Amino acid sequence: MSETKPGKIIVLITYFGEFPWYFPYFLHSCQFNSDVDFLIFSDAKTSLKLPPNVRQIDMTLADVRQLACAKLSMEVRIDYPYKLCDFKPAYGLIFENYTTGYGFWGQSDIDIIYGNLRSLITDNILRSHDFISARHDYATGCFTISRNSPLMNNFFKRSKDYEYVFTSSEYLGFDELNFKHCELNEGKDLEEVETDIECFTHLVRKGSECGEIRTQFDFIMLEGIPGKIKFDKGRLLYKNQFEAALYHLHWLKKTYMPKPKLHGIPDTYYISPTRIYTRNDQMPS
Repeated sequence: MSETKPGKIIVLITYFGEFPWYFPYFLHSCQFNSDVDFLIFSDAKTSLKLPPNVRQIDMTLADVRQLACAKLSMEVRIDYPYKLCDFKPAYGLIFENYTTGYGFWGQSDIDIIYGNLRSLITDNILRSHDFISARHDYATGCFTISRNSPLMNNFFKRSKDYEYVFTSSEYLGFDELNFKHCELNEGKDLEEVETDIECFTHLVRKGSECGEIRTQFDFIMLEGIPGKIKFDKGRLLYKNQFEAALYHLHWLKKTYMPKPKLHGIPDTYYISPTRIYTRNDQMPS
């Protein structure tokens, strides 16, 4: 049995279909986080050279569903890739054969550009927490970190609705807050937000309040299309002042489609509300 490294992190990712235009940016940012390992379960093919800390496991969506059925001891519905978001809180159990020796596992999407993760998720923070969200208000589906322990790997089972969620064909937002994020943005407390299911955000908040687990809900990510973002040799800066652990391209990717495809990513570039560019490019309006 491999020796467990208390502060070592492995990030688990599932992706099915052709890799998108931003995948090279994702890989490029991973290579600057050499003390974090990334494991991608995918049927996609790529000619890109993966960084040493990134590995792809060839799996189909059907393979993942079969593995989930076996690990969860139940028949689950995963009819399309996006449904896997509901299963993210269970990745520590579903993919437990791949996390041996790691003190922590994370889950992530690939529409992410990472900054220096370990500058904001330090050894001290890892020692002091069992669950880390990249936002202050709810568990972030695009990226979280969990302690690799039986308690956290099975914590999703605390929800009275998890079996319903895993056997439903519809994506229900179990990993976050059942699509009720806007109510938090409007100033409501979590207790005031009515959801149709008991989500993972509810579980970890309750676990923290009763002292069973230690959680960090802190805004360490950039989201939306704020502009004034700089990627500089592995660091992600906003307004050249505030450092972030990651940038979620959720909104930018809806409107930005660079052509031709980039074959090499520069070590320094900028992200405006409309595109990604370098200083050699014409400045965006």
